[in-house]
Amino acid sequence: MSLPSGEAHAGDTLLHEGVNCWRVARARRVALLVDGEEYFDAFVAAAERARRSILILAWDFNSRTQLRCDGADGDSALMVGDFLNSLTHRRRSLDVYVLIWDYPMIFGTDREFPSVYGLGWKPHRRVRVRYDNTHPVAGCHHQKVVVIDNAIAFCGGLDLTCRRWDTGAHRPDDARRCDGGGIYPPFHDVMTMVDGDAARALGDLARERWRLATGKRVARPDSTPAQGWPESVPVAMRDADVAISRTQPPRGDADAVREIEAMYVDMIGAARNLIYLENQYFTSHVVAEALEQRLTESQGPEIVVVIRRLSHGWLEELTMHNLRKALIARLHAADRHGRLRVYYPHIEGLVEGTCIDVHSKVMIVDDEWLHVGSANTCNRSMGFDTECDLTIEARGREDLADAIGAFRHRLVGEHLDVAPARVAEAVRERGSIGAAVDALRNPKRTLEPLNEEPEASDALVTLASLADLEQPVTIDRLITQFAPRGEPSHAAALWVKLAGFAVLLAALTAMWRYTPLASWITADRITGWARRFADEPWAPFAVMAAYTPAAIVMFPRALITLFAVVAFGPWVGFTLAMTGVLIAALLTYVAGTQLDRSTVRRLSGARLERIIRVLRERGLVAITALRLVPLAPFAAEGAIAGAIRINRFDFMLGTALGMLPGTLAATVFGDQLEAALRNPADVNAWLLGGVVIGLVAATLYVRRWLLTTTLRG
Repeated sequence: MSLPSGEAHAGDTLLHEGVNCWRVARARRVALLVDGEEYFDAFVAAAERARRSILILAWDFNSRTQLRCDGADGDSALMVGDFLNSLTHRRRSLDVYVLIWDYPMIFGTDREFPSVYGLGWKPHRRVRVRYDNTHPVAGCHHQKVVVIDNAIAFCGGLDLTCRRWDTGAHRPDDARRCDGGGIYPPFHDVMTMVDGDAARALGDLARERWRLATGKRVARPDSTPAQGWPESVPVAMRDADVAISRTQPPRGDADAVREIEAMYVDMIGAARNLIYLENQYFTSHVVAEALEQRLTESQGPEIVVVIRRLSHGWLEELTMHNLRKALIARLHAADRHGRLRVYYPHIEGLVEGTCIDVHSKVMIVDDEWLHVGSANTCNRSMGFDTECDLTIEARGREDLADAIGAFRHRLVGEHLDVAPARVAEAVRERGSIGAAVDALRNPKRTLEPLNEEPEASDALVTLASLADLEQPVTIDRLITQFAPRGEPSHAAALWVKLAGFAVLLAALTAMWRYTPLASWITADRITGWARRFADEPWAPFAVMAAYTPAAIVMFPRALITLFAVVAFGPWVGFTLAMTGVLIAALLTYVAGTQLDRSTVRRLSGARLERIIRVLRERGLVAITALRLVPLAPFAAEGAIAGAIRINRFDFMLGTALGMLPGTLAATVFGDQLEAALRNPADVNAWLLGGVVIGLVAATLYVRRWLLTTTLRG
């Protein structure tokens, strides 16, 4: 059964190069591969035919990934690293290129140790493995593309890495789904496979990505080798137009590319009957606004969202999960006509605390557009990371419309453990996907409505949004933010902040002194907690060490100083604070010395040259001023200073001088906070006032000098 979309959408195409896609190219054949078993088998079949090149773009790649897990023959333990080595050993004309995200060590526990260090897997000399570090700070390379001989290409949500293989059955106890640490939870994903001009276009994209990351070019084959489509891979569509859409962050003078975001918005806006969406994350505010608009319409489309039930780990629970809850609550509030359904797939027998991991990135609109790729429906995938998605448009062709509708029914049928034909029949009889799911639901394997916990507070959502940035935070933007727009307004803003801090201090004091909390949160109890911490032999080292991660995640260092003063007293607290700050500065400086200048320029924006010039010409004075009135995060300033080789003694001394006033101020406030807890009458108003006035005067003066010097010319 197909939705009535063919003639309705048979007019102008939705695919527009330079707007919502990079290129539109014809694929002679298209395969739609669901779950790791189908993709890995198709990859092996296509790679076995490779003669000239295999290009792999990946968020992650693990040489120990088992490509065959059926256990039926000796090839069941075929690992991707050994497989690629074997191919290049047998075929001297074949070169393999693997480009992986140069990830931070926080992801190291789930990843293979880089082969460049000579440990573990040793790639063949024609298997070139490189790590992409051209993304902005906190951004990542997230494309999942494989191009074979410029003739066959894969694109979607699956990497050639561990914990990805699974069958469509998603059995909770499938022993083949094992990565050496036990059975991992069921994993659901989708890939596309194309040939023809679409594969050649993806080859152009992969080669350009390699050049940008490594500075070296991969030759494009003069002609496409005579490579047939593997007989084992079923063809879902023929002669289909495929749009290739990208996300790329700004790079040097090049603006950001947000084609995937535009494609999502255009597809949602064009929907007549149904929007079906599967995704790992669901936090994009732009996608939310587009869906929200359609939900308010009296005759808008049905919207069905399939996402995973749980998050991975406490950090994702705190960030992406809370953002998702807020977005879903927002959509339910806009759903005036009852057309929104949000589900998660469930199967009986899952281990407590696990779920079917929906990792796919799919959107199907009516029977007209099929969108598959690497981009999650989150803010970072729409503007911050590198992504690649494909969109296939039926444009009135009945064969393509039938294939798109059949694929949606296949996905829904897999989640419900029923045949696609039964899904199509239920939709035809009941008039909607939601009603069909209700009719086909069974307790053993089903799509369950996602009933989230109460929405997170605005403060928590704001904090969580730092994990889902939409664009890089560059020095250029920070300079613009801090650039003078008239001195009185800046002075007023500074006074407002200080006044707000004073009001907060007074409010906390009043709360502790004059509310029922006083019986429990007493001054003695608070100081007792702090002093008991201070009695631990490791406590001073913990306080000093805390300043380094605080600098990286931009946690307010003043709060650590306040705690140190309450715990250890003003003099010891001040000493620990300054020591911790200097250790953090030194570590970021040393990290910066490992970067070359071009990398720093990519990370920091167009005006970096001016800041570098000031740092080099003014040295100690400039570092002191930057630390007193920062134009960039503390860690970024240290990394830049290290990268451009500022004299280390000047850097450390400038840091000490620049951080001294703020640390002293935090020490004074901490000492007075403890006094306020004991007795508000003990607060020295003259001391606080003097500190505030001195800090304001010094800040305004240095700020004017620094910005004038930096922005001149």
